[in-house]
Amino acid sequence: MFKVIRDKCIRYKAKNYLKIHKNERLFSTSKGKELVTSADVVIIGGGVAGCNTLYQLSKRGVNAVLLERNKLTSGTTWHTAGLVWSLRPSDLEVRLLQDSRDVYSSLEKETGDYAGWINNGGMFISRSRVRTEEYLRLHTLGKSMGIPSEILDPNEAQKLFPLLDPSVFKMALYSPLDGTIDPAMVCNALVKVASKNGGKIYEDCPVIDVHYAHNLLGSKEVTGVHTEKGFIKTKCVVNCGGVWGPRIARFAGVPSLPIVPFKHAYVVSDGIPEIRGCPNVRDHDVNLYFKIQGESCNIGGYEKNPIMLDQVPEHQHFHLYELDWDVFSVHMNSATSLCPKLAKIGIKSTVCGPESFTPDHKPLIGEDSNVFGLYHNCGYNSAGMMFSAGTAIQLAEWIISGRPHYNMFAFDVCRFTPGQLSRAHWVRESSHESYVRNYSIVFPNDEPLAGRDASHDALHQELIDDGAVMQARAGWERPGFFMPGEKIRVQQYDWGGVNEYPRNLDQRYEEILKGDYTFGFSKHHDIIGSEALACRNAAALFNMSYYGKFYLTGPDAQRTAELAFTADLTRKAERLVYTLLLNEKGGVEADLTVSILDGGSGSLHEPIFKGRGYYVVTSGFSASHTAAILRRIIHKNKLRANLTDVSKQLCILGIQGPDSQRILQRYTDAGLSNDAFPLHTHRSIKVSNAPNTPDNKAYTCRALRVSWAGELGWELHIPSSHAVQVYKALSKAKGLKNAGWRALTSLSAEKGFHLWNVDLRTDDNPIEANMGFTCRKDGEYIGNEFVTKARKNGVTKKYAFLTLDDKVALFGQEAIFRNGEPVGYVRRGDYGFFIDKSIGIGYITNKGAVVTKEYLKEGNYEIEVMGKRYKANLHLRSPFDPSGQRLLGNYGELGMDENTHEPHAGQNERAGGSE
Repeated sequence: MFKVIRDKCIRYKAKNYLKIHKNERLFSTSKGKELVTSADVVIIGGGVAGCNTLYQLSKRGVNAVLLERNKLTSGTTWHTAGLVWSLRPSDLEVRLLQDSRDVYSSLEKETGDYAGWINNGGMFISRSRVRTEEYLRLHTLGKSMGIPSEILDPNEAQKLFPLLDPSVFKMALYSPLDGTIDPAMVCNALVKVASKNGGKIYEDCPVIDVHYAHNLLGSKEVTGVHTEKGFIKTKCVVNCGGVWGPRIARFAGVPSLPIVPFKHAYVVSDGIPEIRGCPNVRDHDVNLYFKIQGESCNIGGYEKNPIMLDQVPEHQHFHLYELDWDVFSVHMNSATSLCPKLAKIGIKSTVCGPESFTPDHKPLIGEDSNVFGLYHNCGYNSAGMMFSAGTAIQLAEWIISGRPHYNMFAFDVCRFTPGQLSRAHWVRESSHESYVRNYSIVFPNDEPLAGRDASHDALHQELIDDGAVMQARAGWERPGFFMPGEKIRVQQYDWGGVNEYPRNLDQRYEEILKGDYTFGFSKHHDIIGSEALACRNAAALFNMSYYGKFYLTGPDAQRTAELAFTADLTRKAERLVYTLLLNEKGGVEADLTVSILDGGSGSLHEPIFKGRGYYVVTSGFSASHTAAILRRIIHKNKLRANLTDVSKQLCILGIQGPDSQRILQRYTDAGLSNDAFPLHTHRSIKVSNAPNTPDNKAYTCRALRVSWAGELGWELHIPSSHAVQVYKALSKAKGLKNAGWRALTSLSAEKGFHLWNVDLRTDDNPIEANMGFTCRKDGEYIGNEFVTKARKNGVTKKYAFLTLDDKVALFGQEAIFRNGEPVGYVRRGDYGFFIDKSIGIGYITNKGAVVTKEYLKEGNYEIEVMGKRYKANLHLRSPFDPSGQRLLGNYGELGMDENTHEPHAGQNERAGGSE
């Protein structure tokens, strides 16, 4: 049942918008004009996302057209609260918010009309110690990024917002740059400027279909948009449909776009003179927000039992739902506990409309991997007003130049896997959790409870039986750490026990997660440390099966590799190369290992193909993104190459550590010495499941001599059909300990190896990241000119490895100070168990000037953690095994090297073989 717009305040708001829309026709509309027959870009949806996209594209000279089914803002934009914050627990989001504020605050000057921006500031309320720690982290991140904020005690906060009861909270974080934006006014201003720049707006113009065709290589390409008023020929469509975004995606042949609509509500109070000009308020601990609008207070929040919608009718516009007070009353109780006077203030009107939410609480931005030329800009999780102006800048660059300036992976629609998107229950469960946990504390090592078990590798059950505590990455379950003797299963999502769903009886996994609900060291710190030290001092077994695994083959595979990969791949077969994949701006889109192949026997790990091929392995959580980038390169350059995903068909077991050679040698007759099996090579070997027994069956797999832990070791890439047998055999080996990803990421940080999307991102040049060694100095690989330029001219930020002598946990986003001045922030924080120090990895800047080695070495460094600064030691590279001797098996401090292991079949034979 829809709510008729009858409340006085809301009726006035709608009538005022329609009046503006009718009388101020300062921009091109469809009235009296025929539909254009072609355009560079067609934007579908006239909400704030669509208006911002048109504004940015037309500003750059793009012939862009915006199509709106009804009237601008008539979908969900018109009724939004319009809050714009400054601080979020993400450097990307802080930058986007800053860009949004810059756009909104400049529109009045650009148009000559008031655009609805009010800079009244914002305040975060903390009712708990751990929430206070989270705000202190935000305060620290703000320092490093030039965003001012102030820590207030309750009495100081009350001076800024007189209605607050200082006895119910512990502190507040005040952000003076925050504000609000009026949706109707800002959209009117955006399209006014866009119209002057040549942008065209067509209202009352429903889209019937998005046309696409298959090219000669079989890929889909956008060809046009079919509307009720005619056909527009175009090669680029931007889906700004909001809650209707999935419908537009289906027009283009995309079966699933992960957006779920929810009812979201706020109420508008009667006038309260003393709050005029007060800051907006967020009380995260009770899921509550206040927006100050003149003398009225808009009160809203995110309840634990939200109302999900199957879909929103396509013809719905300027509509609201009846407010369900049984659901909303929790926010009124929270509001009156924070501000007792509100209990005596009347409610002028209620607002309850649809809002779109996504599985990970991030928008869906960028080009769809299924259809070239189809871009998305929707799914804003009730944050469209605050983010869309900033994201539109990046999207415009994305469309025009191929990639955005910022590292947008967290928002990139390609971050989801086909396996995730094919499961409707995963989308709904995860989106529900993202709504419910909208204001929850963002802990560095938290895990979701919804949408779990989307993808398993063949070893999943064996690992659970051996005590694995699972993490979720890109839908895959992977072991975080092990609790031997326990069997901890991730239970089905119980929806928080609301709406008559019973709570799970087995809540052990949830209890284990609470051990990481801290900004100090985890309760599992010692368990993770024991696994890491087992790898450093003996040997550890890692299940790395969730990695993305692809074969690049075809007549133009070699040409594709030359364009895509920075390293020299002209070497002979059996070589394994660590390489980067760059974008057109020289930013790092992926780091991967590429094994050079010349065909095989026809098994999964040795496929048959003509010519040269490549086995490409990349991080599992970004595998879909990496595949999308490679396919775009193939598509753009019209190459005859195939990328085949074998991620589920192959498992990976990593054996790492000083004893790894001795242990693995017992299970294979292949030579494993430096001569027989050099570092950075690969080959097919046989692994026995039970050496020296009658049941000594051997299984073939591809072994890679590579290590992300910085130790002697191998990765065994095993067909999933017999991965369990190989795992069971190896797990019985004396001195080999199961270890999880928490230990592995710690080991890699300690060694100084990079982690993509953290300390190596799309906005990092390889020279900035100390990765110049991966880039050949000749060749035509994508981004080469930017690498060459950086080598020649120097860079304005530089990778730095810092350690603390104090035992303080680092997670990332802590400010870095040089000689008392902020010069960056920690991108990646971890603990090095072997060096026994906290590690902070970040990039150091020099106020826009070139950063040299001398500049780095001459500074005195500190890292600020929750408001307190600690002396930091800067290293140009990790102090752990800087010469890489351990990778070669040379362990002088342990009184051993790779030649002191017990003799075994083929150990000293270059090509393996028998004794």
